[in-house]
Amino acid sequence: MDRRSADDVRNRIDAFLASTELKTRGAKVVPLTGDASDRRYFRVLLQDEPAQVLAVHPGPIDFDALPFVNVAKLLSEMPVPVPRILGHSDQLGIIALQDLGDVTLQAHLGAASPAQRAALYRQAVSFIDTLQRRGAEMASPDYVPYNIAFDVEKLTWELQFFTKHFLEAYRGARLGAASRDALAVEFAAIAEELASEPRVLCHRDYHSRNLMLHDGSLYIIDFQDARMGPDTYDLVSLLRDSYVDFTEAQVDAFIAFFLALRSGRPNGDGPSDHEEFRRRFDLMALQRNLKALGTFGFQTTSRQNTVYIQYIPRTLNSARANLVRYPRFARLTTLLAEHLEELR
Repeated sequence: MDRRSADDVRNRIDAFLASTELKTRGAKVVPLTGDASDRRYFRVLLQDEPAQVLAVHPGPIDFDALPFVNVAKLLSEMPVPVPRILGHSDQLGIIALQDLGDVTLQAHLGAASPAQRAALYRQAVSFIDTLQRRGAEMASPDYVPYNIAFDVEKLTWELQFFTKHFLEAYRGARLGAASRDALAVEFAAIAEELASEPRVLCHRDYHSRNLMLHDGSLYIIDFQDARMGPDTYDLVSLLRDSYVDFTEAQVDAFIAFFLALRSGRPNGDGPSDHEEFRRRFDLMALQRNLKALGTFGFQTTSRQNTVYIQYIPRTLNSARANLVRYPRFARLTTLLAEHLEELR
């Protein structure tokens, strides 16, 4: 951010602090590491009371029209834990939020015991069950997520994003017309099958970096892009996370736990249902892993943000596991292996 932009942000923060009387309570402003969006984040440290986080937008906002605000209302009424909105200024483009601290689930895992890790992931899985159960009960066009979905167009666009930004831009692949057409056929089959599944409420980016540990419990953040999609989507985001390793036994156990929650029976839906769910889970995982690789390629080549390079091998390994597990992906594996040696 250039000096002029930095001065504008700071002036707006000062005006917000003054308008909300935070300035008179000994407020000290500390910049926080941002996400991949165009928002900037700052912590406001206050004397003798909890800190707040300011989300500073590039310019003025219409608070009531923001998807973040709309979805926050939906999730808080379910309820699942999300940060409270403490105040806002449309003119200044600032929203004040409950400060959840700095510890993401990803960051906490290194210090957690196996039992603590399992308990936190069961909590995270139970939130998915709540999103789906209560999401169905609270369905209303008044909430943004019920008006958008992972349809064929969206799923296909994400796979094409992988081709453009990972295969071509990041890996330097030169695709001929025949290869491009063949990939399109394979991607269409994946997108059409996923889009045909019954839809539930999805967070859309439900992984270890978007779950914060605060006061001993997980909180969900970065939910503004919630939409309708397959019942496997959020579980895939969590268990095929580009930032965390799982054993297959752990993945199977958490899937079984989710199915038990969903069915309301201690033993879940039974072996045959578990196997079919796992097949659909793996299909969703392949699409999402390829989409994630596209995002990593885009961040690296277009945004010059190299932090995501370290997560590419894990994501490629996850994609490869599903490509080789199912004979239906033999042609897709061959096409991708021409440009990705990890798949050979």
